[in-house]
Amino acid sequence: MTTTFGKETYLYWYEIMLLQRKFEEKTGQLYGMQKIRGFCHLYIGQEAVSAGCMTAIRDDDNMITAYRDHGLAIAKGISSRECMAELYGKATGCTKGKGGSMHFFSKEKKFFGGHGIVGGQIGLGAGIAFAEQYNGSDAVTICFFGDGAARQGILHETFNMAMTWKLPVIFICENNYYAMGTSVERTSNVLDIYKFADAYDMPGDSVDGMSPEAVHEGIERAVRRARNGEGPTLLEIKTYRYKGHSMSDPAKYRTKEELEEYKEKDPIEYVLKVILDKQYATEEEIEAINDKVKAEVDDAVEFAENSPYPDVSEVYKDIYTDENYPFIMD
Repeated sequence: MTTTFGKETYLYWYEIMLLQRKFEEKTGQLYGMQKIRGFCHLYIGQEAVSAGCMTAIRDDDNMITAYRDHGLAIAKGISSRECMAELYGKATGCTKGKGGSMHFFSKEKKFFGGHGIVGGQIGLGAGIAFAEQYNGSDAVTICFFGDGAARQGILHETFNMAMTWKLPVIFICENNYYAMGTSVERTSNVLDIYKFADAYDMPGDSVDGMSPEAVHEGIERAVRRARNGEGPTLLEIKTYRYKGHSMSDPAKYRTKEELEEYKEKDPIEYVLKVILDKQYATEEEIEAINDKVKAEVDDAVEFAENSPYPDVSEVYKDIYTDENYPFIMD
């Protein structure tokens, strides 16, 4: 089934992708100025994945991902202010300034991380889906991981259990081809990661991650199966990051020609062309969106700059559920 997308959807995709792009570009600048420290993994180039996902799921569906989490968090509805403040390590951040770049989180928005352990979120994603199934909800869980995490043992344990219990979870491999810096071809005989699903009789599919339409359609099919009680799906969404694995990665393992080839498929430019070709918006209306996005990012930076750092009294909070945990030393 092919979905027909209209003006509202394309304008939403353009704005949410542009917001992520401009947020990440500003993040890169601020990192260079040492305003942001620690690990930092940018989502630039992969925005069609988050955009297409959001139009295919509901607000009450859950999302969990790895440490390249800024774009997905913004798409899921965590404010730019909270995200930027978290990058700054400020108390107004989405994890109170104690998580940083890799550990965005929002219970309210059903965004359950940001996880630094490679593949660690795969088992957690299935656990969240189990909780929804146990409680009689029809909410699904979208569990993202990268091509590097596809080599982790927990993936196979989780796939087996998820299929056995028909959990309402969609496993999405955002395959940007290089994991930290090693290509898929150098790490596996199986180059099509979606075929891992075959071992568990799980539906699997390959999706063009530079197309928000293709992402939407792939996830929509998987969501329908999950809500109908038919269990999990593995989607390998083939995308590309324009920057290195992290801010410390010069990305010398790929050619400039390859990078430029993917930039020619840029999802933001593609969606903008559709909008203009179909006359969904005028040049002036597009410029208004661009100005709105710039203002939001500038506001987020100002908010982060002016926010306080966490008080020292916060150091042991939000760690143990027992407030009187006996092994904390003052």
